[in-house]
Amino acid sequence: MTTSLHDFVEKIRAENADWVQDVKDAHGEVTVTTPREAIADICRFLKADHGFDMLADLCGADRGPEDDPRFEVNYHLFSTRHYSRLRLKVLLTEDDPTVPTVTGVWKTADWHERETYDLVGVIFDGHPDLRRILLPSDFDGHALRKDYPLRGYEPYSMN
Repeated sequence: MTTSLHDFVEKIRAENADWVQDVKDAHGEVTVTTPREAIADICRFLKADHGFDMLADLCGADRGPEDDPRFEVNYHLFSTRHYSRLRLKVLLTEDDPTVPTVTGVWKTADWHERETYDLVGVIFDGHPDLRRILLPSDFDGHALRKDYPLRGYEPYSMN
């Protein structure tokens, strides 16, 4: 008997009902929105108890300065045991764009989190080496934020 993705959502709810804030099923993919404080626990639970042994991707997005919450972090999980995909989403405000690291669950989260920090400005609490990975260390701002100027920040001119 195969387990549907909705069965995994119910297993998450059975473990802790507060972990599931919203569920979206679109285009054959299930996304579970979860509180940021619980993300590492949920990932540990899904990896250890339900075979989601691969963090296929972790990415951040800026929904726009007019949206609240402004940012989201998406965790794309894959199980090599039952070939299922599941997405977890954490929403973050502009005032507090922080979320716990999941590097303790998957080592591959290291560079994914650094990239999200570098380009979007999300801070991963507890990350072992959170610094820029793609842009120069003296780069001003976060290039994938929707309010970042297309040509970058222009130097101030006294003319």
